[in-house]
Amino acid sequence: MSAPAAGPRLSDRQRLAWLRLIRTPNVGPASFRELINRFGSAEAALEMLPELMISGGANRIVRIPSIAEAEAELDAARRAGARFVGIGEADYPPLLKTLDNPPPLLGVKGEGAVFRLPAVAIVGARNASLAGIKMARMLAADLGREGYAIVSGLARGIDTSAHKGSVSTGTVGVLAGGLDVPYPPENAGLCDEIADRGGAIVSEMPFGWQPRAQDFPRRNRLVAGMALGLVVVEAAQRSGSLISARLANEMGRLVFAVPGSPLDPRAAGCNALLKDGVTLVTEAADILSALAPLAGTRRPRTAPLAEAPDMSAMLPPGENERADVLEALGPTPVAVDDIIRHTGLSAAQIAMVLLELDLAGRLERHAGGNVSLIA
Repeated sequence: MSAPAAGPRLSDRQRLAWLRLIRTPNVGPASFRELINRFGSAEAALEMLPELMISGGANRIVRIPSIAEAEAELDAARRAGARFVGIGEADYPPLLKTLDNPPPLLGVKGEGAVFRLPAVAIVGARNASLAGIKMARMLAADLGREGYAIVSGLARGIDTSAHKGSVSTGTVGVLAGGLDVPYPPENAGLCDEIADRGGAIVSEMPFGWQPRAQDFPRRNRLVAGMALGLVVVEAAQRSGSLISARLANEMGRLVFAVPGSPLDPRAAGCNALLKDGVTLVTEAADILSALAPLAGTRRPRTAPLAEAPDMSAMLPPGENERADVLEALGPTPVAVDDIIRHTGLSAAQIAMVLLELDLAGRLERHAGGNVSLIA
């Protein structure tokens, strides 16, 4: 494994505190960012978590990972030849930073240089046809020769074929579980080959984490978010690949689909996407011509790692403010701007009440920044 790229870096102390904070139950990427903005550092935020959870109405205070537990995960990563990359560091995938609420820490095994290539995601059916497997491998190889990295989710079928077609030119595999829990297990060797040959395996989940059904949409979000465009090779009418296509479209990425026989249910999803107006693909040139104007655009700059100014001196919201926000919320997602207009409270007050509810496990965050109460 080569050394990380030059640029801003978290200190060891910061990385440890960031890991403890993001591994705390009910702390997701959105609440992580809010906590850093509010308290200036992850260490300060960790001290305030119990008080914030109580203010949010938590039934119990969740357990914060200890320093020893975080150090053990960092050690496990080092033994596996992996590392945790912070969102402001040079080896963090540039396009991922443009997402709403990107993961603040990303586990990476392999080479960070692959993230600096323009990327295309290729996804599709696990029970793929031989024609679909051949098509995915051909597209991946052709795009790789043109200087693109290939991103996929390491699933059986189309994903595996796409990785194998681009392993010599640069591919990124995204896991739904921990970096030490390849899924499916038969792709463990492929994961090692990708990392050893200039690519990377990434995950936002803890080491040892066994993937669950609800973890795969999170993985799909990273697959779509790391690429300029996403290609669906084969997909049934109701499949994870179509979720990836929807996520890519919501992110403003280009979406492509390979047409298939109307008699093959594995092509139904792709054909439906084509009816909805995505770009038809029969060869890599179709993708290259569409992405050419984007591939040369300036990438997002690496953000500085200086932590936010300490805002803990700001007055916390009172019970009346909390009651007003709770009254405005319900099980139906609403925009934060609408809550501000309805209550007349400041954006900072609303953000703090929402953060308390989030940490108490009472708030659900939706696409587009909408929020709702958990029933």
